[in-house]
Amino acid sequence: MKNTITIEELAKDLRMKPDELMKESLETFLKHKLRVIESELFLLAKRYGVRDVQEFDKMIQEGKFHEEDAFEDYFTFDNLEAERDLILEYLDKL
Repeated sequence: MKNTITIEELAKDLRMKPDELMKESLETFLKHKLRVIESELFLLAKRYGVRDVQEFDKMIQEGKFHEEDAFEDYFTFDNLEAERDLILEYLDKL
């Protein structure tokens, strides 16, 4: 049988309120996720010499990168930026 712990038990052992523990846990998780996303964005930006997905798109349209070569990276870049923005919104709400 697997041992499980509840937020209430952990909060009690840490002498915290459950809602404080939950908020701090969410904030820590989101900040970690944000750092991972930002490092991936940095690597993509560095690879293509751009600042953001809009600049990347512009360079593709100008023919500086072949669309078929950069297609997957473009969507990855776009998705990562959207996820970063969402995480930043949630961090502001905490």
